[in-house]
Amino acid sequence: MGTKLWGSRSSVKARKRAEWVESRGGSAIGGAGAAVGPCTIVGGGRIGSLLAGTHPGNKLIGRNDAYDDLPPGPIYVATRNDALDGVVDKCPDERLGDLVFLQNGYIDEWLKGKGLEKNTQALLFFAVAKLGEEPTDGVTRVNPEGLTAVTGKHAEDLKARLEEVGLKCNVLGEDDYAKAMWEKLAWITGYMLVGTAKGMGSVGETGEKQDEILSELFDEMFGNVEGIEWDDKEAVKEKLRAYTEVVAHFPCGVKEFEWRNKVWYGRGLDKHDGLIKECIEAGTFALTLTE
Repeated sequence: MGTKLWGSRSSVKARKRAEWVESRGGSAIGGAGAAVGPCTIVGGGRIGSLLAGTHPGNKLIGRNDAYDDLPPGPIYVATRNDALDGVVDKCPDERLGDLVFLQNGYIDEWLKGKGLEKNTQALLFFAVAKLGEEPTDGVTRVNPEGLTAVTGKHAEDLKARLEEVGLKCNVLGEDDYAKAMWEKLAWITGYMLVGTAKGMGSVGETGEKQDEILSELFDEMFGNVEGIEWDDKEAVKEKLRAYTEVVAHFPCGVKEFEWRNKVWYGRGLDKHDGLIKECIEAGTFALTLTE
């Protein structure tokens, strides 16, 4: 059976998050006129717990729980990428269309393989440092409207839900979303890779000391995305610099290679693959180069 919202340890932290929302004047604890209805959240980590506090009727379940007695509406998947197969396998066929994917990295091919490429997807440009803590929004000097974006059937629900906790969200069409997805992928793979290869302690330090390498790497990346053209690559780079300033404390690390840097690896991107090699030689990342 799925866990009750107020039952598990994760749910207790979700309740604390909801209390924080209420303290800021939100309606997450059942206040009259709540902007959103109940939903399901899969995964009780930082993002899942944040979403769980947006309505008293929400149901928070773990990645291994059954999908029993779920509320109607979106099912927010707030798990790591390596849990996605299990989530889809457990989800009833009639609810597959309600799955909303919030993952970092490139999941397009995985979605197509599951027949879920039209599902709602989101790019979360905000940070929750610890469970239950106030989030830091991705509002920057270049994008005061925020960078978080969503597309698909449940896009408006996520926008309203994030507004409940004081975060901005932009609803995009498929084409604009695809471009934004590649930009975020370039950010998370690029800054993390350069920072790791060059021994930087954070993305902020990487941006300050390795801007030239980052710029060359982004030129490579943006020139290697089929079907998408950037009118002003320098403007995109500045957008990514500005976001880095907001989350400057993020540590660097090449993680979830299958979902992130593997998208670029072995496609003739000399700068990218050279940086991967530097990480391997330094012992900061392990990869069998024959993959």
